[in-house]
Amino acid sequence: MIPLQTVIDDDHRLRCGLSGYLSAVSAAVGVGVESCTVDLDDPVSAYVALDVRLRRRPGRDTALVWDERYGWSFAMETHSGEDLLVLAYFGDEVVPDPVAVRRFVAGVRCADTVPAPVPPEAGGDRGELVARLLRYRLDNSSAGVLILRWAG
Repeated sequence: MIPLQTVIDDDHRLRCGLSGYLSAVSAAVGVGVESCTVDLDDPVSAYVALDVRLRRRPGRDTALVWDERYGWSFAMETHSGEDLLVLAYFGDEVVPDPVAVRRFVAGVRCADTVPAPVPPEAGGDRGELVARLLRYRLDNSSAGVLILRWAG
């Protein structure tokens, strides 16, 4: 049996860390937090709408998608409203530095072709993930207020 307080604390720490991380990543890729959504279901995931179009698909919106198992992927919207088409995965690092995510977006955007996406090995321990995300935790006393839309 897990004490309820432990579950609440863990969920709060995850939410705080992920909010700060998404704020940093969205700033690095040139969009505001209003472009971000988070889903705390299992697995925890996030979506960042990008202001980027691909030369090879200029009529399609693009996005970054993150989840706790695979980290970041670069995806393209479909016209039919189906699931996003994943074009590339960042790699094995689930919580990479936001500047590295910006370079990833630039690399996919500039590539004429992208090899078939292969998901990286699934991430590991939730506690380690939360610890890495908490490095980006926003100070609650800061002047700005971060508002992310929570899916679900």
